[in-house]
Amino acid sequence: MSRHSYNAFRIVILGAAALGMEPASAQEVALDELSVVGTAPVRERGLGSPPPRLPNGVLPVVADTFSSVTVVSSAELQRAQPTSLGDALFDRPGLSASTFAPGSASRPIIRGLDNSRVRIQENGTGVQDVSDLGEDHAVPINPLVNDRIEVIRGPAALRYGSQAIGGVVSAQNNRVPTFIPPGGIAGQVTGGYSAVDNGRNAAASVDAGGDSVAIHADAFRSVADSYRTPLGIQANSASESQGGSVGASYILERGFVGLSFSHYDALYQIPGIAASQRRTRLDPTQDKLQARGEYRPLDGPVAAMRFWLGGSVYKHNEIGIGGNGVDGIQASFKNREAEGRIELDHVPVATPFGALTGTLGVQSDRRVLSILGAEGGLLRPTDSRASAAYLFEELVLGGGLRVQAAGRIEGARVTGTEAVFPADYLPRFPGDEPTEFGRRRRFAPKSASIGALQELPFGLVGSLNAAYVERAPAATELFSRGAHDAPATFEIGDPDLKIERARTVEIGLRRAEGPLRLDATGYVTRYTGFIYKRLTGFTCGDTFDTCGVNGGPFRQVAYSQADATFHGAEVAAQLDLWAIGKGFAGLNAQYDFVRARFDDGTNVPRIPPHRVGGGVFLRADGWFAQVNLLHAFAHTETAPLETRTPGYDDLRAEIAYTSPLDPAVHGLSEVTLGLRGSNLLDVVIRNAASFKKDEVPLPGRNVRLFVTARF
Repeated sequence: MSRHSYNAFRIVILGAAALGMEPASAQEVALDELSVVGTAPVRERGLGSPPPRLPNGVLPVVADTFSSVTVVSSAELQRAQPTSLGDALFDRPGLSASTFAPGSASRPIIRGLDNSRVRIQENGTGVQDVSDLGEDHAVPINPLVNDRIEVIRGPAALRYGSQAIGGVVSAQNNRVPTFIPPGGIAGQVTGGYSAVDNGRNAAASVDAGGDSVAIHADAFRSVADSYRTPLGIQANSASESQGGSVGASYILERGFVGLSFSHYDALYQIPGIAASQRRTRLDPTQDKLQARGEYRPLDGPVAAMRFWLGGSVYKHNEIGIGGNGVDGIQASFKNREAEGRIELDHVPVATPFGALTGTLGVQSDRRVLSILGAEGGLLRPTDSRASAAYLFEELVLGGGLRVQAAGRIEGARVTGTEAVFPADYLPRFPGDEPTEFGRRRRFAPKSASIGALQELPFGLVGSLNAAYVERAPAATELFSRGAHDAPATFEIGDPDLKIERARTVEIGLRRAEGPLRLDATGYVTRYTGFIYKRLTGFTCGDTFDTCGVNGGPFRQVAYSQADATFHGAEVAAQLDLWAIGKGFAGLNAQYDFVRARFDDGTNVPRIPPHRVGGGVFLRADGWFAQVNLLHAFAHTETAPLETRTPGYDDLRAEIAYTSPLDPAVHGLSEVTLGLRGSNLLDVVIRNAASFKKDEVPLPGRNVRLFVTARF
């Protein structure tokens, strides 16, 4: 297939000297399945081959794609050892996290958007949890067992549905095996210790196979005590999690088909004044089945056929001291979900303008959510279903110019229980509670995008995209109707919400080859009917009849709609300056911001601050070292009833050494050992995008020891 097909591209990285190549040469690294295109893992490198690993410290730039893509490599994950997706992405340009419970419940934020606007998935199917329902709910994915994490913004998110209007966070691993390792077996073991929380991490994975059968197994465990801050120990912030998976695939000459089973369970505490007093903690568990496959015919109109299937059962209990003074289970959240997607690539078609390639896909999913116990009043049982079809077409016009058009049409149905509240959200008499009755809403979101990609001089690639995306309201936005203990909110949905519409223009400039690597994007998004949680200024107890000016410990929030405009930019750059040994020393730099305002001039709540950072690095002869400073400006552009957030300086440093070994002698092929420091100035860091920023600062000075052994 032509490299100009939208679903075949490469990451080109100049970092070859770090791998022992000549400084003037370049190494091409093809990622095995960037979710932005959903390609099969064998398209670039050949069937049955393991994916190459990116060298330590090289900025991965995905230049040859219409969308903006951020990649966190396996090497970076093994050195940083984050225990949540939010922690793994928090300091990346254009990204942040909710940090409701740092290290545990920290969901990614993309360009100021989170929850129902950011899709999280693993190997192509949704994460299938309840992290979009509340910031206190963890994502049941431990980054330590992933090969990489990808964040996709832009038109490619159309393939995943309207709930990806803000972007997609995709965890990629080999749980459904896609290759047989050379020699029949390969694997790695990773471990680490962090001083700030007495944290202990361990993860192991193994891939093996022969005679067209590939198998995979992995396991992980993370344990941490309550972490330290410059203000003292953050009470009630300890956590632990563990899990693993087994999978098997049949590798065909022109495709593969495979199945995996994974299990996740955790127990983590919720920090904060009231949560600490109640000893609030959650214990999520999830069992998940996933299947995927691909077949590429030798001839005919279809170039490739692919499918993804996933289903899971998720549950967590919210445990703590209840109103009766007894410590026990106060509420239980249950989520059952299934999803499937099928795609067909057609063969390139010759046109008078150039080669035309494309993909047709269909997707369907169903989600059944229920809450039992004290928080059963937050949301009655809901049943959400959606089906969709989408089409991507790309035309190669010559002269390094390509254009792409995409469209999606979706049918969504949400069934739940409507609660009728007074217009002012205040009870009319003692004992006043909302009237309830069943209701079903149907939506038909439609989305489209068009873009151009132009190769420029000096290895630069420019992109220009425009997209129109519609999002159907989620069940929580429609039917919420009560107290949510962990975030201390009393949430009121609006069952009459309309479809949310977004119009985006995005321009990008990227360079992936040569001594300078650059990834820069600017964007403007105009929302019609932006759905958000509006603080009413009232507080409530456990029931609506307590709501008032001084009604109780829960802040009353009402889901509302208003027109809004978001604009921002994100820049990451890396420059190799001096050749040292078989490597380089150079500079890193980054900058990002997002501004979001409603049409009435007020600010959208919980928006991340402007950030700028930079530093120096050394990458040579197995050694990698870097020192970076990230400065976050004070966040003063606050929404009504929102407090300002002071700025901070996060000084980070790292040193690591990777030694190749002789497997015949040591039983290992490579060992990496290192130290990594964060917040070395030990400053108080508060996250402007967090609901609990005023009472829960992020961890203080930390030094982490890490080691990875491969065989």
